[in-house]
Amino acid sequence: MTVLDGIRQNNFLVIGRAGMDFFPDPPGTRTEDGVTFKAGLGGSSANIAAGICKFGGKAALVTRVSDDSIGRYCVNQLHHYGVDTTHVKPVGGEYRNSLAVYESRVEDHQTVIYRNGAADFQMDRGDVEAVDYTAYGALITAGTVFAAEPSRGAAFHAFDLARKAGLPIIFDVDYRPYSWPSPQVAEEVLSRAGALADVIVGNDEEFGFMAGGIEKGLKKARDLAASTAGIVIYKMGEKGAITLSGGEEIRTGIYPVTALKPTGAGDSFMAGLMAALAAGEDLRAAVLRGSACAAITVSRPGCAPAMPDPAELNAFLGRHPGPNA
Repeated sequence: MTVLDGIRQNNFLVIGRAGMDFFPDPPGTRTEDGVTFKAGLGGSSANIAAGICKFGGKAALVTRVSDDSIGRYCVNQLHHYGVDTTHVKPVGGEYRNSLAVYESRVEDHQTVIYRNGAADFQMDRGDVEAVDYTAYGALITAGTVFAAEPSRGAAFHAFDLARKAGLPIIFDVDYRPYSWPSPQVAEEVLSRAGALADVIVGNDEEFGFMAGGIEKGLKKARDLAASTAGIVIYKMGEKGAITLSGGEEIRTGIYPVTALKPTGAGDSFMAGLMAALAAGEDLRAAVLRGSACAAITVSRPGCAPAMPDPAELNAFLGRHPGPNA
């Protein structure tokens, strides 16, 4: 199965965390001044799965959640978006779901992450061995899943099982320093995961981190595209992205918007990219649709709730003047 053949099945196995997002309302309010707060589904992998389902695709999540009301909230939210939770299992004891408290503002934006004793890090080999990989077209995961054991070993085992079943592996580097024991461990583990992936998405800082310096990031992306990965997407913030595939480099811009917050863009980009490729769009068009999804998401409160559906994306593309050069 080729990478695109797998993606075009539009049926994804997504591995990684689901969490609760908490943000003060109305937009612009500082957390310390908040009186009313809204909640939403969060966590990179859960957001990606929700975004795919919003576009009519299928996504099943593999993770652990806390055996309490917050864990059940996350499962209920996954159901709300249509994500298959067959492989979302509770874990007891003192393990807790992650909580992200962030603000819907750009200037002096604050995000506070609670990840002590994270429930999702308790995903183990048994969890990934319980999956029938032949039922899916592709596997997606984000870098946070590799930050601690037993989740790290389970995720690498899932890569092996997916490879044996012929599934392409799609990896969002998604480096979050607060989740890792040290930068050195993160560099080693994320580089190992990247070398096993068929599609790699990351920003210039993340590729630079894996390469040992931001000035080396683009070379790292090019080396991966020339050796092990079929598609590598090197994101550069407001400067757009460079997509490397089949010896070509495709440069695309972003869709300028008035951002309400900086969070959620990467997850929405991945969901939009996968949906577009599944629908048969070429690589350039798919990257641009992913970029448009990211622009929409940063212009709204929340992460999963802010991600567009097809009608919203098409309306945005219809009224927007287009990506910058």
